[in-house]
Amino acid sequence: MKRKHGEDETTAIADESTLDSNSSFSSLGLDARLLQGIAKLNFAHPTLVQAKAIPLALEGKDILARAKTGSGKTAAYLLPILQAILKRKESSPDEKFTSALVLVPTRELAQQVHRTTEKLAAYCAKEIRAVNIAQNVSEQVQQSLLAERPDIVIATPSRALVHSNLSAHVLTSKVTHLVIDEADLVLSYGYDDDLQAVAKALPKGLQTFLMSATLTAEVETLKALFCRSPVILRLEENEAEDGEGVSQFVVKCGEDEKFLLAYVIFKLKLIKGKCIIFVGDIDRCYRLKLFLEQFGIRSCVLNSELPVNSRLHIVDEFNKNVYEIIIATDENEILGDEDEEDEGRELDENEATPHRASKALNDEVKGIEVAVSKMSLKKKRRKVRRDKEYGVSRGIDFQNVACVLNFDLPTTSKSYTHRIGRTARAGKTGMALSFAIPAELFRKHKPTSFSTCGNDEKVLAKIIRHQKKRGKEVKPYHFDMKQVDAFRYRMDDALRAVTRVAIREARTREIRQELLASEKLKRHFEENPEDLIHLRHDGELRAARIQPHLKHVPDYLLPTTGKAVLSSGSLDSTGRGGFVGIRKSSDNRIRKARMKKTGKAGGKSAGAGGRDPLKMFRGGKK
Repeated sequence: MKRKHGEDETTAIADESTLDSNSSFSSLGLDARLLQGIAKLNFAHPTLVQAKAIPLALEGKDILARAKTGSGKTAAYLLPILQAILKRKESSPDEKFTSALVLVPTRELAQQVHRTTEKLAAYCAKEIRAVNIAQNVSEQVQQSLLAERPDIVIATPSRALVHSNLSAHVLTSKVTHLVIDEADLVLSYGYDDDLQAVAKALPKGLQTFLMSATLTAEVETLKALFCRSPVILRLEENEAEDGEGVSQFVVKCGEDEKFLLAYVIFKLKLIKGKCIIFVGDIDRCYRLKLFLEQFGIRSCVLNSELPVNSRLHIVDEFNKNVYEIIIATDENEILGDEDEEDEGRELDENEATPHRASKALNDEVKGIEVAVSKMSLKKKRRKVRRDKEYGVSRGIDFQNVACVLNFDLPTTSKSYTHRIGRTARAGKTGMALSFAIPAELFRKHKPTSFSTCGNDEKVLAKIIRHQKKRGKEVKPYHFDMKQVDAFRYRMDDALRAVTRVAIREARTREIRQELLASEKLKRHFEENPEDLIHLRHDGELRAARIQPHLKHVPDYLLPTTGKAVLSSGSLDSTGRGGFVGIRKSSDNRIRKARMKKTGKAGGKSAGAGGRDPLKMFRGGKK
């Protein structure tokens, strides 16, 4: 790959170091208005990456920083850029042009960076304007936004390429700062050609920031393409400053037992706090959601088929504690396995190829698009395209996540590391619980089987080996299956109701609902933001056969000594039994009995045949 700035570069390396306890943002020489924005965000002291990167960036040096997820990399590059823009506008206030281009791999991350920019520049909003052209609007709207010469443009590489071709003089002619956030993911997401083309359109001599959680071969490629003598910061937060981190557990179980344990964990509230459940594909999202619905457990799904506005709203509401459980796919999974002894090395071909082949096969299977509606006359199916710029396992700031549940184990140790990074952020503790299928139990329960689970033992061995190199331990976790088996017949009833037809209908209905809420009601919500309170993403899809008795756990199923005996210990790292804040059922058994009796008095039971005709009524359908 061709270098943009010549071959004679010298690299300064800042090794791991400790942060001066007396450091503050005011000591970095930032504008007073930026300091006010920082104070509004309640940032007391700069993080390690901020304290090291900001002074170097203010000197005009290129920065290549490796710091873990949640360490404050976004503010580390935004603050120097905002400072440079304010300084420029003091000398030439009437000159308008785009000074900074921020490239990110996903639309979700673009929205997050845009919001952080607005918050940091809250007290200088008249002087600085940032736009996000990765959002789901037409090219004409994006062109009009760029025509106003915003100071900062946030985009994915593909979107930046489109507008550099349409209006190069607007987007790239006078850019002085370039940022590539989550640089190790950008090439993994297939943006190679886009970045090559964008690099040709950018002027020479601009200041570059490459921010990444790892220094991989992809980052080295980007460094050669964009940087000139960058300062490389390899930074690790002090473990004592970052809390106890993630407690990691693995449960070896059968394929159907995944659903059984998920039911027991959430219904009996064995996990404390909010949870993100990672599954293998979109169908698994809806299978698990419909399964949990049978027991009155509410959750919302997050995948690439949903409109981008809905995805962003789900993340926002999750961070505001509106939802307790998100079931997410990890479709743009990170390829390759990690080697901490030589993190900057290129992936060994023999090691990478099987994963790439497996991923290519999975992508081919997942590439079959699902029909979501029928045209009234010709009965044609209208297909939904999945968003290639979707990703939740890296970069997105999920707040206060207590547990990451790997319902389906990822195919690489690197992807596992990124998934569990959604918890234990900002000095807090968290837990990662993974289900793994032993080889002898694979394909033993075909209705719940998933193709990649056949390699769980090999992947788990790599995960344990890599975590051990990091000084972490993946501990085995044992449930008392004799006690758990009492719930098995209820699991079987629920799984029988979650058929392929039910999953397809749920998937179709969800997309229709979200498209309506995302597009047709967008302007209404902009004018009436309080109405967003009533827009929920965790409602019951009701595509599966409803079995009300499953929502109640009878006392005879519970162990006489308490639910703690179901497991070998508490699932949270504090040693205490926790809970998921699911809303309690308000059903009144006495009232139910009266209603049932009333129904029989009318000559026919309301529950005859296992169905309530009123509940089964669907408007507009026969």
